[in-house]
Amino acid sequence: MPASAEGPALIELRNISKHYGEGQTRVDALVGVTAAVYPGEIVGLLGPSGSGKTTLLNVIGCVIEPSEGWMMLDRERVYDAQWLRADLRRLRLEKIGFVFQTPNLLPFLNSTENVAAVMELMSVRPREARARALQLLNYLDVGHRGLSMPGQLSGGEAQRVAIARALANAPRIILADEPTAALDSQRAGVVMDLLRRVAIDRRAAIVVVTHDEKIFDRFDRVFHLRDGRLDATAAGGVK
Repeated sequence: MPASAEGPALIELRNISKHYGEGQTRVDALVGVTAAVYPGEIVGLLGPSGSGKTTLLNVIGCVIEPSEGWMMLDRERVYDAQWLRADLRRLRLEKIGFVFQTPNLLPFLNSTENVAAVMELMSVRPREARARALQLLNYLDVGHRGLSMPGQLSGGEAQRVAIARALANAPRIILADEPTAALDSQRAGVVMDLLRRVAIDRRAAIVVVTHDEKIFDRFDRVFHLRDGRLDATAAGGVK
C-alpha cells in the first residue's frame, strides 16, 4: 500500500477470470487476477491492446460478469462465483463513477443538468440535484460553464464536466478508461490533478486504463496486464 493510501481496500479481487466460449474456441480474457486498490490511491492499468484492460475495468464496474473468482467493492462482497446483488444498475449508481475517453455528455442538457441527471436517477429532488451539481462543477473549477451546452465546451472543460458527473453519486470507486487520450499534455495534467484531488479529498480509489505515457508519473502504482494475467512484479511503478 502506498503512503498516500490508508484503510481497508475499496477494490479487492481474488482469482478473477473471464473466458468466452468453450473447448477449442475458448478465449481467456482474464486469468486469475488478484489485486487490491486502497482509499486515496490512483492506480494505472497498462498493457498492450487485447491484454484484458477494458475487460478488467468492466468487471470491476459490474458491467461484465466474471467466469470465476471473488470481488469486494467498498467493503461489500458483490461477486462470489455469481453476482450477490440482483440489481447491478443500483450497485453501480451507489458505488462507482465512470470516466471515459469521450465525455459522452447528453447534447440536449447543459453542464449542470448533465451532472444533476445522475442524482435524479437516485431520486434526489431536481432543485437539490442542480444545486449539488453546481457545487461539483465549482469544485472542479468549471462552475462558470454550468449553463453551457456540451457543444460550447472545450475538450478539457467537457472532461471536467464528465468527472463531475462521475462524482454525482458520491462514489468511492472511480474507473477511468483513457480519460486523457484526447487531450494535450497541459489539459491531461489538469485532469490528472483533479483526479488526485478527488482521491485525497474523498478517500476514493481510482483505476485508470491508459496508453498515455505523459501521465504515467501520476500513478501511485501501476498494474500491467499481459494476455489477461496481472504482472504483480510491476505493481510498484512503471517499468
